[in-house]
Formats: sequence, structure tokens, C-alpha cells
Amino acid sequence: MKKNSEEGFKPIKHEPPVTLIGKIKFYGRMLLDLQILTIFIDIKKVLPKFKGKVLDIGCGQSPYRYLLNKNETEYRGIDVAEAASFDYINNDITLFDGEKIPFDNEFFDAIICTEVLEHVYNYQNLIDEMYRVCKKDSKLIITIPFSARYHYIPYDFFRYTPSALEKIFCKFSTVEITPRGSDVLSICAKIIVLFFRNLIPNSFRKWIFFPFWIGLTPILAVTVVIAHISRLFNLGSNLDPLGYTIKITK
Repeated sequence: MKKNSEEGFKPIKHEPPVTLIGKIKFYGRMLLDLQILTIFIDIKKVLPKFKGKVLDIGCGQSPYRYLLNKNETEYRGIDVAEAASFDYINNDITLFDGEKIPFDNEFFDAIICTEVLEHVYNYQNLIDEMYRVCKKDSKLIITIPFSARYHYIPYDFFRYTPSALEKIFCKFSTVEITPRGSDVLSICAKIIVLFFRNLIPNSFRKWIFFPFWIGLTPILAVTVVIAHISRLFNLGSNLDPLGYTIKITK
């Protein structure tokens, strides 16, 4: 089994846009990282409306914390100790075991959980814990990938369909599942990853083919343009999206 250090194209750490360089990296990344772009588009519509105590599960570097209203929210982030092996270093969080949330019943008014559930083997335990720590009428926003490569190896276990998600979150009063993107966007995302995986050679064989991939960079540019046009005009089928955004009320 490959370990994270042996992944051909390891996921890039997602950090908040705090400094000028951080803002350039955060917003510039969205030109090419279509997963992050679609997540951000959905989550920025919701987080500014959150109030009270907010829990960010699997928060990493807390990239979306800045979207919360500081005067109306109290932020708590939790993550597993293994996150450090993926270059995440965040001292302003509480460590947990990935299943048991270390807070009292009905403690939180809202929950954020982005691109985490696919990494939790006993996912239902964690979801039941979300239910336990949420107050009645609390709001949750959760994102998961669907069309995404095997990543953060060996901690990548699942891809979920809407049919599964409805059953997984059946305890909650309302569950709204929205696809992020379409099959066109998914294909474009895979082409972009293919290019960058080969444009960053990590072996002698890849160096030999490096000029070939450089010569094909115009195709990369066209792919990026098609991706953003397809997103803006909702082109393609949403039955094979990049992922799903789930908005929930307890």
C-alpha cells in the first residue's frame, strides 16, 4: 500500500487567505483547482450567516474560518493527530480520534465539515456524533468529493451517492444535497491533474517526457477555459459531478 509520501501528485495544503501571499495562493488556486473552487462558491454563501458556537470538523488549517462573522460566532476546530503527516499544522484546534467529538450534547449552533467524510472509515459514528453535539434547529454544511482521485493514501475510503447520503443523514430534519459541477467539469479537472502530475517530474522517466507535456500546455489552457465556461453555464450532466454539498438542519 502506498503511503502519502509516495503519492504521485499529493494534494496541496489548503490555507486561509490571511497574508497577501496567502490571498494570492488561495484565490489563484481556484483558477485550476476546480474542487476547491466549487466548494468555496457553495460555502461562502452559508458561513457568513452562521451564528453562535461553530464546530469545524477535520478543519486542517481552518481555510474557511475567515468567512464567519467574528462578532456573532465562537469558532472551535477539531482534527486528528495524523493531519500533521499531511503538512497541516494548526495549534488553534482540539485533537480528537476521528469519531468521538469531545464536546457536550447540544453544544453547537452550526457545523462545518469539508472534504472529510471520505477519510472516515466508521463514518456513521462521526455523523451520529454531529447529531449529538448539535442543538435543535442548528445548521450544518458538509462537502464531499465524488469524482476525485485516490488521495491522502491510505486514509481515503469512500465516495458517496445522494441515495447513500439520504440514509446516512436520515436522523436530521432536513437534508438538501446539491451536486457541485457536472461531468464536463469532472473531465476538465482530471485533465488538469494529468498535466500537473506530469509537469512536475519526480523520476527520470518523467523528465524524458517533460518536453512533450510542455508542448501540450495550450491544451491545458483550453481545458481551463472550457471548465469555467461549463461551470458558469451549467453545461453537462450533474449525475457525475466533482462532489456534493449537503446543507442540513437538525
